[in-house]
Amino acid sequence: MLTVDTNRQSSDCDGQTRRDFLKVGGLGMGALGLPSLLAARAEAAQKGQPIKDTSVVWLWLGGGPTHVETFNPNMTAPVEYRSVTGELKTNLPGYSIGGNFEKMARISDKMAYVHSFAHNDSGHGSGTHFVMTGYSNRNLDNGGLPTRPSIGSITARTRGANHPQTGMPTYVSLNRISSDGPAFLGTPYAPFGTNNQARSNMKLGTPMERLADRRSLLQGFDRFQRGADQSGLMEGLDAFESQAFNLVLGKAPQAFDLAKEDPRTVARYEGPNRNTQSLGRQMLVARRLCEAGCGFVTMHYGGWDMHGNIKRSMDSRGPAVDHAVASFVEDIYQRGLDKRILLVVSGEFGRTPKINRSAGRDHWGPLCTLALSGGGMNMGQVIGESDDKAYRPATKPITPQDLMATLFGHLGIDRKLQFFNQSGRPVNMIEKGSPIAELA
Repeated sequence: MLTVDTNRQSSDCDGQTRRDFLKVGGLGMGALGLPSLLAARAEAAQKGQPIKDTSVVWLWLGGGPTHVETFNPNMTAPVEYRSVTGELKTNLPGYSIGGNFEKMARISDKMAYVHSFAHNDSGHGSGTHFVMTGYSNRNLDNGGLPTRPSIGSITARTRGANHPQTGMPTYVSLNRISSDGPAFLGTPYAPFGTNNQARSNMKLGTPMERLADRRSLLQGFDRFQRGADQSGLMEGLDAFESQAFNLVLGKAPQAFDLAKEDPRTVARYEGPNRNTQSLGRQMLVARRLCEAGCGFVTMHYGGWDMHGNIKRSMDSRGPAVDHAVASFVEDIYQRGLDKRILLVVSGEFGRTPKINRSAGRDHWGPLCTLALSGGGMNMGQVIGESDDKAYRPATKPITPQDLMATLFGHLGIDRKLQFFNQSGRPVNMIEKGSPIAELA
């Protein structure tokens, strides 16, 4: 069982944030903050297993996506329990998905749709905490704070805050989700957000001649190390300062810049209209980040709290997800990235199977929406079953901790991993979860 003292680690990083360490873009004093965070990666690698070159991209459908109109249309049920958008046959024998997902229907042999994902928590905040962290926290719906680290933050803590060659942050949020942070792991392991000052700090703000001078300085450090005292101090300084330069000179900033991508690929992801453009571009950025060494990428595509007129809402939100997911899945398979990158599509809960008086559906945690693609896993299947009206699982429920264990396996994280919390107690990251067996 691997146990790591997060209190000591957090104090080593001296409370620095992602915004602080990305000031390396100006190559000023802020650059001194990045090496200390990069050092966390080296320490993590020494204490744990070798770091895998794998990534997770998590598309979060905020508000609670209906499981009926997405991937479990249930068209044999009484009319009030069926998908109001109808169904589309997939390329999987005998299986259909909701009527807004024409493109996903054609690539369903590369998808796994889970019909038994459940956690019984129908609150927006608490349900999000449950899926993001593997643990329930009912206090979140009454003004409470997250009590457990998100899977992305655990990945950053385990692998270290940045990739050692590219400088790419291990955990990137293209737009934030509640309960996606580090909790007691500390701010160095929060997601790097792309919609704030941190992103602009990645740009070089120093003339190249000054950069050359600093590179000469590093070369001088190297010469000094080879000919002088071999105490190890200069070796450590040189290694992590070099990584700091790699952040701005290597692949990290370019990965965010779609001007560096083939315009035909950009057009393919953007799709035919404004509704598909934004999410498609985010999915393309996510693929590029993973190629540059990012281990965990999240994006929030909201608008799924559909209490009224669910057909109109699905006709608005569904096609963008359909286009973006299909473009991403086709792309990673064509590029041979499907073993490295695992896509997760979920939200905080499902929605009531029976249509309400407003022609919508309400919050429903007893059965939730979940689909996956890639990760070198067994795709082209439907996992688990729901009951005849899609209220609850008819087979053994797949829980948030089971999903968490599946992601840990893909990312190379020990399921027995523990961290010390702020009280000094060792805390299991997973207590009861097991990887989803059908995906193996």
